[in-house]
Amino acid sequence: MSAAESTLSRSRKPVEYEVTVAHVRMDTHDTATLFLDFGEPRPDYKAGQFINIDPHQFHALGRLSAYLQEQKGRKEPQRSYSLASAPHEPHVAITVKDEEFIPGLTRYPPLLSPFLVHGRLTGARLKVLGFMGPYVLPDDVDQRTDHVVHMVAGSGAVPNFGIIKDALHRNLKVRHTLLMSNKTWSDVLYRDELEALERQHPDRVRLVHTLTRELDESRFGANVRKGRVHQALLEELIPDRATCLVYACGPAITPWDRRKALETRTPATPRFMETVLGHLHALGIDDKRIRRETYG
Repeated sequence: MSAAESTLSRSRKPVEYEVTVAHVRMDTHDTATLFLDFGEPRPDYKAGQFINIDPHQFHALGRLSAYLQEQKGRKEPQRSYSLASAPHEPHVAITVKDEEFIPGLTRYPPLLSPFLVHGRLTGARLKVLGFMGPYVLPDDVDQRTDHVVHMVAGSGAVPNFGIIKDALHRNLKVRHTLLMSNKTWSDVLYRDELEALERQHPDRVRLVHTLTRELDESRFGANVRKGRVHQALLEELIPDRATCLVYACGPAITPWDRRKALETRTPATPRFMETVLGHLHALGIDDKRIRRETYG
């Protein structure tokens, strides 16, 4: 992203909106999409951006929030959620994964995500702050490249889904290769919608999956690979390494991971983002051609 684009992305001050949860769709056993009705006028945002939600507005979370604040010694911050929707769609959508608490691996239980996923919030009113983030296509993307590569893991698919829908709706000429990494076939987000986009735009959308824990061998084939994302696969999917743009989104080493590594004097285990960025750099893709969004 150029300095001018970065400045522009920060120049618009976020606005607080009170919205209605029009409906909630369970996408997987632990992931839900909330469709938010902003009313009129329609909100102005870019595909790939995010909104913030303050957990303190929910009475049901008051005790857990107070406990976590006492344990952490600081106020619980707002949580950020990438947009799954594109600006032309009737509702603003966020897809939320219920975070796990794994003793010995995660330090604190999740606060807001279980409530958003399982709270039966259809019809509820809530406040959100939007819209923010530079993880968007440049305005002159058609002049910069003819190939956008999307590399995502799990719920990292959320902003890229919105970006692809928006680019197709605006009839941008770029091709999209979407490489999705998940544990199993049932964990893949937006599977039907993405397959429909691939059928409708076969010259502009290519979908490839990698599955790390899938036991059903019949799932694997030309477009569904077994195992993790590896460098040879990227060599296959990205022949135009000097001209493509890459949008990578997924879990990365967290500050908690880094602190624990320092305490134990052991290196933090690379996660999806560190691994794929290493592969991309090894292929000679300039860091200026890579956009990234991390979570975890």
